Formats: sequence, C-alpha cells, structure tokens
Amino acid sequence: MKKIKYFFNTHTLRYEKLVTPLHIKLLRVFAFFATAIVTAAIIVAIAFQYIDSPKTIMLEQQNADLKDDYAVFEQQINQLQQKMDELSNRDNNVYRSIFESTPIPDSARLKAMEKSKEVQLVKSLGETDLVKSIGEQLNRLTLLTAYQEKSFNDIEAMVKNKEKLLAAIPAIQPVSDKNLTRIASGFGTRIDPVYKVPKFHAGLDFTAPIGPPIYATADGVVSDAGFNEGGYGNRVIINHGFGYETLYGHMYRIKAKVGQKIKRGEVIGYVGSTGKSTGPHCHYEVHRNGSPVDPVYYFYNDLTPEQYDRLLKLAQTANQSLD
Repeated sequence: MKKIKYFFNTHTLRYEKLVTPLHIKLLRVFAFFATAIVTAAIIVAIAFQYIDSPKTIMLEQQNADLKDDYAVFEQQINQLQQKMDELSNRDNNVYRSIFESTPIPDSARLKAMEKSKEVQLVKSLGETDLVKSIGEQLNRLTLLTAYQEKSFNDIEAMVKNKEKLLAAIPAIQPVSDKNLTRIASGFGTRIDPVYKVPKFHAGLDFTAPIGPPIYATADGVVSDAGFNEGGYGNRVIINHGFGYETLYGHMYRIKAKVGQKIKRGEVIGYVGSTGKSTGPHCHYEVHRNGSPVDPVYYFYNDLTPEQYDRLLKLAQTANQSLD
C-alpha cells in the first residue's frame, strides 16, 4: 500500500495531504535517468581505458590472423618466385641455346606482358598494406608466368620445326674435299692477293680445278644467282631461314636459279675463277642474322672429330687469300 504523506498548513492550522504536481514527478524521473546515463558513461569510459572493447578484441584477432596468412602467402610467393627464376634460367640457358635463339631478359618479359595484358588487383580485399604487398607480388608473378608460357609456346614451335631447323643449318663443305686438301685460305684477316695488304676475308677459299660441282650446304631458297660486280664474279646466295644465309662465289657456271628451292647436297654451280680471283676456287661464306661467321664451325655433318680438328688448323693458317 502506497504511503501517504501529510504536512502542517500554517495558514489553515490543519494537516493536509501532500500532493506532488505532475511536472515535478516528470522532472524527478528525467533527473534520475540523466544521472544514471552520465554515471554509466563515466564508468564505461574509465573501464575502456584498461579493458579492450569486444570490437577492438575482434579487430586485433583479425589483424593477427591476417599477419599469419600473409606470412604463409609470402612463403608460397617466395617458392613460386624461385621456381620462376629456375624456369627463366632453363628457358634462356638451356632450351633457347639448343635452338640458337636469343635469350629473353626479365625486363622484356614484364614489359611485353604489361603492354598486352593488364592484371587487376583484387579490390574487395581492401587497401591495407598487407593486401597491397600481396597484390603487387601476385601481379608480378602473374605477368612472369604469362610471358613464360608464351616463351614455352615459342620453344614448342621450335621443337616442331626442329627437322626444318637442322636442315637449314649449313653442315657440309661446298666442294668435295675428302682428303682435306682444298682449303687455301680461312676466315679473318688475310693478305689481299691483288693489293698485298691485310684485309678481312669473310669466308673460306676451296681450291679446285675449273669444273667440279659446288654443293648447297643446307636446305633453302636461292635469293640471288648471277654475276656480281663487287668481286664475287658468278655467285649464288641461298637463304636457309632461321637467320642463316650462304654465299658461293667465282663460279665458272651457275646452275641454280633465283627462287629455286634447294636441298642440302644439291649442285648449284661449278668451280671457276670469275670476278676478283687469282685462281680457280670456290669462295664460301656463312651469314648468321646478317653478319658473316666462320664457316669452319659448321662442317660437322661429314667430318670425324679428327678430320674436323685438322680442318680447323688449316683454316686458321694466316696466309694470302685467293680473292
């Protein structure tokens, strides 16, 4: 039962019932709740100085999990990077060397793929430093992997063309020289027979009487056949593809024709002494990617190791050339 309060009214000299107005009651209720809220806020503020909130605890746990995941990702990325380095090394130094193909620098791998393909980072993971770091590393590995795949596709094409490649490499002597007595002058600086001064000799001179056949040293297509005003006389040039080209000079008579497909060992002309020549011989050159190279290093198809060693010594003799 609610307790009733009375007070003594001095004006009426009587005890009267105490009645509290409604606005006073509402004010008291408001004051109570306001005090409670302020007190609770003060308690919570003091407590959070020493105790982490549930949200903070959850974020710290997520951060710790991210760091653990990043450590695992970083280890996996390092392993992938090591494998990519090994594949790149094998690509440059093993596979491409077999086919005499130019190695690909890492900068070209990245640059070529950046031009042809843009790899977007996963934006849904946010922009934290950890995610950025992982994204950059994965982006780099993705570019390297894509370009490495392209390189291996190129090598696969080389493997499929291996038979054509081997047939296109000059591999025999242009004239019959079983006794290895035909080489009169080798590749390099030699004495010019006309001007008697040292000049660069871009091929080998094979001596022979006028008339013996001259053979194509590899498969290819005749790109030039006719008289040359530059000193080669009657000459034939064969484009073998894969960067190889051979030249045969001073012919007595030319048999091959421009545009003709030639097989290794096929007769393309006959030994003569036309042009700037001091005696019957076949001047023979091998060009690789547009530059003359020593032909003696390509006589591996019809010589034994002992014969090749002897031929190498003969070609290196510093003497006077025949053209």
